[in-house]
Amino acid sequence: MAALPVLWMLPALRAVVIPDALPGRAVRPDDQPELSALVRDMAERTGFGAPLLVRILPEPVVLTGRVRVAGGHAYALLLGLPLVRVLSATQLAAVIAHELALERHFGDRRTRALLAARGALAERLEGRVRPLAPLAAALLRAAQPWFWQAELTADAEAARVVGGTAVRESVERTAVIEAAFSGIAQEWVEDLVEDGRYPLDLYEAFDLALDDSLVLDRARREDAEDEVLDVYGVTGHPPTAVRLAALPHTGTHAAYGSAPLGLRGADAVAEWCVQRLACADGPGSTLQVGGGVRGSALRPEDLKPVRLLDLDPDRFRLPADGGPGAAALRAATRRTSTVRALYAALDVVADTDWYRLARRIDPQLRWLPAAARKAVGSQVLAGAMGAALAPLLLEAGWTYAGRWMNTVLRAPDGTVVDLYEVLVTVVDGGEPAPVHVLLEKTGNAKAERA
Repeated sequence: MAALPVLWMLPALRAVVIPDALPGRAVRPDDQPELSALVRDMAERTGFGAPLLVRILPEPVVLTGRVRVAGGHAYALLLGLPLVRVLSATQLAAVIAHELALERHFGDRRTRALLAARGALAERLEGRVRPLAPLAAALLRAAQPWFWQAELTADAEAARVVGGTAVRESVERTAVIEAAFSGIAQEWVEDLVEDGRYPLDLYEAFDLALDDSLVLDRARREDAEDEVLDVYGVTGHPPTAVRLAALPHTGTHAAYGSAPLGLRGADAVAEWCVQRLACADGPGSTLQVGGGVRGSALRPEDLKPVRLLDLDPDRFRLPADGGPGAAALRAATRRTSTVRALYAALDVVADTDWYRLARRIDPQLRWLPAAARKAVGSQVLAGAMGAALAPLLLEAGWTYAGRWMNTVLRAPDGTVVDLYEVLVTVVDGGEPAPVHVLLEKTGNAKAERA
């Protein structure tokens, strides 16, 4: 019985022990002197004496770990381009200080082995068949507090080096960037790649999206929801609120600038990163646990570059019939009319028996861990209802409140409503009255209900 978990994890462990290639784009001191100088300064301040290879990744991640180079070992600091572009130089310094402190204090061989085994075990919980899930979940939860404490210790070390204010700002900002990139930027890439194109100005458009308060509000909510969905205790990072509460109350000790550091040859770096996202097995999948880059049948020359900001915003809007989400709701409620499908769904919500409807919309819910089904099912049902409701309101004179969000609309009187927020609250609370009010504002829906 003791051998079973090890045998179960062997395929994933191989990816950790034998990395295929060093990921990311190399940052050489002569090419990026400002970033290189910042990394050196943080290494000195945190007492990190080992040589560092700095690499740029397409996704908003920051990682430090040992890598194999020319038959030996070195350390690599992997910095996500979205963070380098958006964080101020002082905030970026705080992020780097955190990672170097974490590696310095908790990067020993035993910890790396435990982290590798934990990652391999978590990967084995993603499939449909999870025979050892009860044992695996217990092991993951037992180790999670130790990893959380390590992260909090690294936060405190970073606060000592750079200042608590900078660390606090970097923690909040990084969480928002990660959630927004996953929810918006990766969808842009996926959508365009299906048409044989890739967004040359992906990071420029993403920078603009982060200036929208509606995008930030949604990203904060999604970041908070991640804790609810982590039913196995997989994540090694404490929730954002926990990290902020544990930070020491110290002022800014070091100021490297309130503007982003900037990269020389930024356009070439951005294009390289976009191509890696577009040509990977899927956006976000370029980095393996062991640092290898996954293969893909696509090559950059197979895709046509386009400027996302020059495209018609309606290119990423919901179709007039609500698209696949509304179609799934009609099929699940067995209604041919979108309006009647919405009313039928609201009746089910009022009866608090909505999960079976959510599972008819997305049968894959049955394969999720039992503890996560309700939370994800609520999002599935709210998403389908939002896709059905938004076109009805647009037809009644409502407009999109911004370029980036499909479910945030502005009423004729100027009121801004986030349909997703409303619908998730309605589904979770079992009180459909707010959606009935919205439906009554659409003339066609009111007539059809009558």
